[in-house]
Amino acid sequence: MESFSSKDLAMRAQKKILSRIANKSLAQFLIDDTSAEILDELYHVSKEFTGNRAKSQKVLKDLVKVAVKIAVLYRHQQFSDHELGLANDFRCKLRQGAMTAISFHEVAFTFEAQVMTQLLGDCRDLLLRLVDGHLTPKSHGRIRHVFDHFGNDELLVKLYSDQDPYHAHLQKICQGLGKLLEDGTL
Repeated sequence: MESFSSKDLAMRAQKKILSRIANKSLAQFLIDDTSAEILDELYHVSKEFTGNRAKSQKVLKDLVKVAVKIAVLYRHQQFSDHELGLANDFRCKLRQGAMTAISFHEVAFTFEAQVMTQLLGDCRDLLLRLVDGHLTPKSHGRIRHVFDHFGNDELLVKLYSDQDPYHAHLQKICQGLGKLLEDGTL
């Protein structure tokens, strides 16, 4: 007997279409202004660090693609109870990372790259476990690419230095994260 589900077909089509058109205008359509501003600042940090516009765009494009795919999975209730628990653990870890990032920014001489790298690595691992049976190895590679890029010790040290333009970008990122935490979005 042939197994066919139009719901599964629609979900796969949405994931495919949305992953092909992942760009800044789609991100702004799907996310709030504060999140879009944070993504813009992350792009600027990445571009400043790598000196390569294309690489920076690729990292942000990967981030948007993964976020869209996970949103589609969630919207179509594809996660089991266990996976929803992982999603909650991921959200808590991401929230902890945001609060830590803000704290390191606000309290002078407290930044520790190893702590931020560990938090980002934990987030990456939880997210990979969440999507393990749902997304392709290529999407898993995108997740690793994003978290490994922003979890790079050298990038984090530059970001938390008092050097411009990093300091200005960090200020805006932390303001945005604070707003998302305050609103309960994160």
